[in-house]
Amino acid sequence: MASTNGGYIGIDYKPEAGTQSAVITTFNSSGTLTTAPRTTDVQYVIVAGGGGGDAAAAGAGGGGAGGYRSSVPGEASGGGASAEPLSPVTGGSPYPVVVGAGGAGNTAPIGGAGPGGNVGSNSSFNGVTSLGGGGAGFVPHPGTTGVGGSGGGASYSTGGHAGTSGQGYPGGNAALNRGGGGGGGASEAGKGPLPGPQAPPPEHGWDGGDGVASSITGSSVTRAGGGGSVGRFSNNGTVGQGGAGGGANGSDPVDSPNPGGTANTGGGGGGTDIGSPPFSPVPGGSGGSGVVIIKEPEVSFVTNTGGVWDMTALYDNVKAGNWVS
Repeated sequence: MASTNGGYIGIDYKPEAGTQSAVITTFNSSGTLTTAPRTTDVQYVIVAGGGGGDAAAAGAGGGGAGGYRSSVPGEASGGGASAEPLSPVTGGSPYPVVVGAGGAGNTAPIGGAGPGGNVGSNSSFNGVTSLGGGGAGFVPHPGTTGVGGSGGGASYSTGGHAGTSGQGYPGGNAALNRGGGGGGGASEAGKGPLPGPQAPPPEHGWDGGDGVASSITGSSVTRAGGGGSVGRFSNNGTVGQGGAGGGANGSDPVDSPNPGGTANTGGGGGGTDIGSPPFSPVPGGSGGSGVVIIKEPEVSFVTNTGGVWDMTALYDNVKAGNWVS
């Protein structure tokens, strides 16, 4: 008796079941993924480079986190979005992977404000792109690139910068004499002073937004947190904390270097207080570099399906629902 499974019922050719194990590949820098032979779709977490923090006397904002996109079932993408569809691929084929660098912090303070931190670089895989985090800064100054995957926090007295839908949240606002805004994170907006009467001195910084946790590697890791900010002329003031997921804290007292966002998390750089004139030359913190993680799910298959099947194999496959007459 012939079968569309291939071959004929006989006495000497038994098919064999097999499994292609799951493969998890983490890219901390750009490279190429070559898929396993039987892979047809993959899960991903793609995080872009975080934005740079500002360096200012007028309340320096924290950098926004790099954009966060995920297709892991049951997990979240940035900006409150659900997981995206799995990415279709061809087995045994090469796919370029780009991992974005973090944006540099503001290195050229101008009159206590400056041009702001730089936007992070994009990360991408198979047509899916996460946008670099927005740099922190004071909106009127040219060169400020605050909009990004998550928005950069504001400096001095302006509104926070916007994030990107499905990737991250906006940065926190700033207010005169009440500090800069924290950078936006993948799971929440950066913090900032509320409208209303001025807060009593001393000024303080505001926290960056938290990132998103993923267990794509088997352990829960949070990535894409926003950078913390600092207050205005607030030497030794309380700094804003970086958001969970690699965001850097703000830097105070004056002349304290900012360590920047954590590498391969897309965390935003922290804001830096440059004090009163003559201003300190210490720059804002750089954003952390991004990361791309790809999971090829386990694949079950049956080999030896083109020859003769014995009766035991026939019974086993009919029972398992794998036989088509």
